[in-house]
Amino acid sequence: MREQHKNITGKNSGSSSALSDVIIQTKHVDKYFYDPEKFKVLSDINIQLKRAEFCSIMGASGSGKSTLLYLLSTLDTDYEGEIWIDDTNLKTLSKNQLAELRNERIGFVFQFHYLLPEFTVLENVKLPALKLARYSDAEIEQKALEKLDILGLRDQALKRANKLSGGQQQRVAIARALINDPEIIFGDEPTGNLDSKNAQMVTGILKELKQELKQTILVVTHDNNFAASTERIIVFKDGEVVEDKYNS
Repeated sequence: MREQHKNITGKNSGSSSALSDVIIQTKHVDKYFYDPEKFKVLSDINIQLKRAEFCSIMGASGSGKSTLLYLLSTLDTDYEGEIWIDDTNLKTLSKNQLAELRNERIGFVFQFHYLLPEFTVLENVKLPALKLARYSDAEIEQKALEKLDILGLRDQALKRANKLSGGQQQRVAIARALINDPEIIFGDEPTGNLDSKNAQMVTGILKELKQELKQTILVVTHDNNFAASTERIIVFKDGEVVEDKYNS
C-alpha cells in the first residue's frame, strides 16, 4: 500500500501586510574560490524572492547554484555584494546573530537526511528547537510530535532513525526543518537520493508547505519533474543567471 502523508492544515501564518513582498534579495553578489587558485564562481547575482514563493534553481554541476544557496542560508559568509532578508543586510550581522537568524527563520532539507542514526525520530526532530531554546522540553516534544503528524510519521516517533526507509528518513528531515516554524526553507537536491515514488511524495509535501503554511521555499535541483512543479525556475550557467522564468 502506498504510504500517505497528512494534509498540512490548521496553521495561520499571520498577517504580513506590514512587510515587503520581497523576503530575500541579492545585490551584485560575487563569490570566489581560492583553491588551487582564485576562481570566480558567482558573478553579479541580482535576484529577489517573494514571500511564500516556491522556486527552484537549476544548472549543470559547478554552475554555482549550490554555492548561492549556502550564501543565502548564511552557512557561507565570504562573498562580495549584499544579501538581504527582509530589511536586514546580512553583512551587518555578527556570527552569533547570523546563527540566531538561521536557527529561528530558516529550515534546511538536504539530499542526504543527516539524521543521527542512534537517536530516535522524535529526538532528531527536536534538535533544532533544543538549540534555539525558546520553549520548554515538554513544549518542544509536543511541537515535534505535531510536525511528525503533519508528515504522517507520528507512529514512528520512538523508532531509531536508521530503522526507517529512505523516504521516511527524508520526511523526518523535513519535520526537523519545520520544528522552529521557519519562514524560509532551503533545499539542496532534497529528492536526489530518492526513488521516483518517494521523490513525488517529497515534492508534494513541499508544495503543501508553500500553499498551507505560506513558507518561502528555494530548492537546488537537477530533477526536471521537481522543477516543473515549482512556481519559478532560475537557471545558472558558469556562475551567472541565464534564465529566470515562471511556470505556467
